[in-house]
Amino acid sequence: MNPTDPALLLVAHGTRNPRGVEMIAQLASEVSRTAGTTRVAFVDVLGPSPAEVLRDSDRPTVLVPAFLASGYHVHTDVPREVAESGHRDVVVTEALGPDPVLARVLVSRLRDAGWRPGDAVVLAAAGSSDPRALCDVRSAARMLSGSTRSAVRIGYVATGAPRVSDVVDELRAQGARRVFIASYLLAEGLFHSRLLECGADGVAAPLGVTDSIVELVVRRYRTAVDTADWPKVTFTHSE
Repeated sequence: MNPTDPALLLVAHGTRNPRGVEMIAQLASEVSRTAGTTRVAFVDVLGPSPAEVLRDSDRPTVLVPAFLASGYHVHTDVPREVAESGHRDVVVTEALGPDPVLARVLVSRLRDAGWRPGDAVVLAAAGSSDPRALCDVRSAARMLSGSTRSAVRIGYVATGAPRVSDVVDELRAQGARRVFIASYLLAEGLFHSRLLECGADGVAAPLGVTDSIVELVVRRYRTAVDTADWPKVTFTHSE
């Protein structure tokens, strides 16, 4: 890591669940081994906010949104926080998901939960009212379908329809002998715990921290460092 390289700021949603906070801290720690000191900020629930972290630094910064889909937080909260910080040397990368790397981790988690080829799969996402985020979830489902070589249905835990439990019931009614839930969540918490009550034969663990996810964050950072027109505020994710 060159000390003159831009700083890396990893931005997550925020949660009151300590496991979720620990997971983001662990991810940042692992990323730091390759990309240098990585700071963390949250757009909701707890602090520090991205604006607070950016105001505390005069280094050019690459902001990586630790989100699995690009909805309101990525398209609205993050740009607002950058603007409020007054920092003029910031590049915002694409969110972590959807990405083939995450699809491969989901398959690994499914296998650990007992899934076998031929078993039905439900991709369980938190949900969103933002159509851009829902589009990203559909892309994630297609990637997972390609990795499992089977159809993948989508269910939502918090916002949107159909609910995960309804999809599980529907698959049962259609004759599925075994149904497994792929948890399209970063960490354990309230949303993941709800999946355990949906009647599936198995629930895969959340994505968590893996070497490939760490490499994905670093790749987002490196791409921004190599391609951005410094210094200026730039948003590299697709609108």
